[in-house]
Amino acid sequence: MSRLLQAVANRDAGTLSQIAGNYPDKPTQSVVNSEAEHLVDALFRQFRQVFPAAAATNLRTQADESAAKKQWIAAFAENGITTREQLAAGMRWARAKDTPFMPSPGQFIEQCKAGACHAAGLPDADELYRRVMKYCGERGFYDCPENYPWDNNADYWMITALYSQMQAGNLTESELRHRCGKQLKSMADRITSGEDIPEPRKQIPQLHIPSKPDVAKSHIADIRARFGLRKN
Repeated sequence: MSRLLQAVANRDAGTLSQIAGNYPDKPTQSVVNSEAEHLVDALFRQFRQVFPAAAATNLRTQADESAAKKQWIAAFAENGITTREQLAAGMRWARAKDTPFMPSPGQFIEQCKAGACHAAGLPDADELYRRVMKYCGERGFYDCPENYPWDNNADYWMITALYSQMQAGNLTESELRHRCGKQLKSMADRITSGEDIPEPRKQIPQLHIPSKPDVAKSHIADIRARFGLRKN
């Protein structure tokens, strides 16, 4: 308020404009991810060759192409598509498609991720989810997770982490499937960076795992109802 009064007294039009919001004090930061922008530029050059219908649909005018690129740049930035290796995996899938039309950003990104996992020797998200469910059904036959017949070291670390998250957070199927995708990306990044994934080893048991707020509130409500307690 003091700044406003001083600006009025001094007839400072510049300050008044800043206060009014016409000219913000700090320049707006660009939200464009430069890596994603370069990848999309390269991608669209290939799209014009692989998908001939794009020139008459998605990329008919310069304005159409600019709008489409903005969507793809945002999608790449949000989903961590930052390397030409990921792009190459998506393009292998795209070239195999029997259609003249461009895929959606979501379809293409899914294949970029799947290709990166395949290159790292990992399953896709659906297969990892299936392995988690198999582990849930068979883990009781073994003294500890380390004795379970894991196919590889990466499976041990991903599946035990997902099982712990599922138990702690009471995850739904869709939530668990989403976590599978995140685990795969993290593991693929570790493998492609040259890291040796360690063998299964006993871990210190986590005696306390915080519950999600809604789960905790539900437990508290059950306790109150069981013992006839009233809310404060």
